Amino acid sequence: MSEQNVLLITGMSGAGKTTAMAILEDMGYHCIDQFPVQLLSSLGKLINSQTDSRYSRLALATTALDYPKFLNYFENIGCNVRVIFLDASNEKLLLRYKFTRRHHPMMIDGKANTLEEAIEVERDMFDSLNERAVLHIDTTKLSQQELKTILLEKFSLVNKPVFSISFVSFGFKHGVPLDADFIFDVRYLPNPYYVSELKEKTGDDAEVYEYVMKFDETKELLKNLQQFLDFVFRQYKIEGKSHVTVCVGCTGGHHRSVSVTNWLYDYYKSQYYCFKSHRDKKVR
Repeated sequence: MSEQNVLLITGMSGAGKTTAMAILEDMGYHCIDQFPVQLLSSLGKLINSQTDSRYSRLALATTALDYPKFLNYFENIGCNVRVIFLDASNEKLLLRYKFTRRHHPMMIDGKANTLEEAIEVERDMFDSLNERAVLHIDTTKLSQQELKTILLEKFSLVNKPVFSISFVSFGFKHGVPLDADFIFDVRYLPNPYYVSELKEKTGDDAEVYEYVMKFDETKELLKNLQQFLDFVFRQYKIEGKSHVTVCVGCTGGHHRSVSVTNWLYDYYKSQYYCFKSHRDKKVR
């Protein structure tokens, strides 16, 4: 039997395990979250049977409570286990939980009575575990695009290096993205904001997208952008650059920038490994 590979994603609650799992799933991993420890033997049989190719690229997210059991089990059945540990500052974890209003697992399990206590209890639990992580990632100041880049570089299922592109829309009034390699200003395009039936929609809505795309100015812009980016991306691949971030900005980040970013992503996603995000789409 050939050795099976398993990725264990663990770390502090609120540090980004859910986001990491979504990225790994897009990368081709078969991702399972909150898998019951009691069913590990059944999962092990599936892995060892090799009847389903999905289990040859398995990623599981686990908490501090279950992490040692997962690690010991997979090592005992001969799997090649790699561990990703996600962390963030206590202050950041506290803010994230207050923002999402979710319950911390340590409070649900009765191990803590307050959110601050829950974070400390969980950190103490991890501190007592053996250092086994292949990759420690501090997400305190990490953007989602930066996390994608790290995981893609470290755990890509493709043998050769992958050139990837992040297309990001934003609003200039909320500030320019700090991780931008290229910034394209589309504030000169006709603005759907001033069309009453489109004002509250975004570039993700077909009506807004079609409105932005119908103008000659937009068509000329996309023609020039395509020619420029085709050249730049080819040169970056030759140079060996692994990732580039292309940012498109309008005033608020709701209409024009979202529409153009969606067009760029749709055009290039069949040619390169692409990501897309709309930073300010929901910010009013």
